[in-house]
Amino acid sequence: MNIENICASLKKLAEDGADAISRAGDVLVVSHIDADGLTAAGVICTALSRRGIDHTPLFFKQLTKNELEIIADAGSDLVVFTDLGSGMIREISALGIKAIIADHHRPGSSERCGEIVHINPHLLGGDGATQISGSGTAFLLANALGKNEDLSALAVVGAVGDLQDLSSGRLVGLNRRIIETGSRAGVLSFGPDIKLFGKQTRPVFKMLEYSTDPYIPGLSGDEEACISFLKEIIKLRGERWRRWIDLDQDERARVVSALIRHGLRSGIPGFRLERLVGEVYTLTREREGTELRDASEFSTLLNATARYGHSRIGLDVCLGDRDGALEEARLLLSQHRQNLLNGIKLVKERGLVQLSNIQYFDAGEDILDTIVGIVAGMVFQIADRSKPILAFASTPDGMLKVSARGTQDLVRAGLDLSRAVSASAGEVGGAGGGHSIAAGATIPPQNRDEFLSIIDRIVGEQLNRNRSA
Repeated sequence: MNIENICASLKKLAEDGADAISRAGDVLVVSHIDADGLTAAGVICTALSRRGIDHTPLFFKQLTKNELEIIADAGSDLVVFTDLGSGMIREISALGIKAIIADHHRPGSSERCGEIVHINPHLLGGDGATQISGSGTAFLLANALGKNEDLSALAVVGAVGDLQDLSSGRLVGLNRRIIETGSRAGVLSFGPDIKLFGKQTRPVFKMLEYSTDPYIPGLSGDEEACISFLKEIIKLRGERWRRWIDLDQDERARVVSALIRHGLRSGIPGFRLERLVGEVYTLTREREGTELRDASEFSTLLNATARYGHSRIGLDVCLGDRDGALEEARLLLSQHRQNLLNGIKLVKERGLVQLSNIQYFDAGEDILDTIVGIVAGMVFQIADRSKPILAFASTPDGMLKVSARGTQDLVRAGLDLSRAVSASAGEVGGAGGGHSIAAGATIPPQNRDEFLSIIDRIVGEQLNRNRSA
């Protein structure tokens, strides 16, 4: 099915969901604790508020039978799941929960179950890893509820936070329809620019110093080297250190050209022009020079709230609080950045364990289970890119969190981490899923080595199957 048909079918499902919402007395909004989940909840909660519909938000790291029983006991007329739920559709139905699922993860079942409206691109032949995010499916539902085109900006933040622009250097598929909607509504602008994090808020030399995706050899992690590099190209200071947004177009072009030459001279595999320059998304109604102006920085700010148990702060920012909630989020962001740097340092010191087809590190309790996947993705720039990375971290309830990360090159070679992680976790008494390029699971800690053996074999079969085709 082509994109136009998928879009039309998803909109029809969203209309069915809107009809169900309009008949509900109160709604429970259940979402995931990452940037995509927070923006998805923000989109739906705003749309419900505009319709005067009573609602309560609730956030989870993952859905298990225990969480579903909590949701069922809440006794709401209707539950709207955003950015999760597709993997537990049978269990949701079995508990008699009347629900709408607006998700983009690979479904556990394609069957129609009970009184559930299931809005998911995978059911229609689409791709939830690159074509639309959880906040995107939530936006379709919100748009069916009323005139909510302005909420497209939050949906784009969620898609960028879900790294859906990674493979092409821009958002594609159904995401483009959302971008176009935001542009027409005057809440979003987009165009080519440098992809490094911190364009709005960091001095240019800090933007280079903290760059891990892409990793810039000789510059990343070295403040003095970054200052020396840039002094030959642009004026670094005015009244204060200059940010990327303070540079004119000619200065920006000179920096990008110099970075490309530097990367090519380094000879480091994986340093590509498309990783450095691509399409960026600006929220035009947000104040310039703040984290909320740039979709990438906005998504990182949100991750810094929910992943530390402060989902409500992130949601309040999505709902428009630019005072107390935003200041609290900024404090959490500072802590989040330090934790990521500490995590990367830890992995560098301990190193990665190499198996035949995967590489992994076990952080134990030294990296939070809510951010170990982010650390794994950042470590990729200094790791063997021919194998996916698996990261382990202990959870507060005594289980073992697994986060798996791949590259677009590996996915093109046949890697499907969603299937590999799900199958491996299931064989050792755990559960998991996700996308082909990024997936996660929870397993019993005593079964870690067995899990590693199984997933190493499955990943090898996936990659070897494609090589022999």
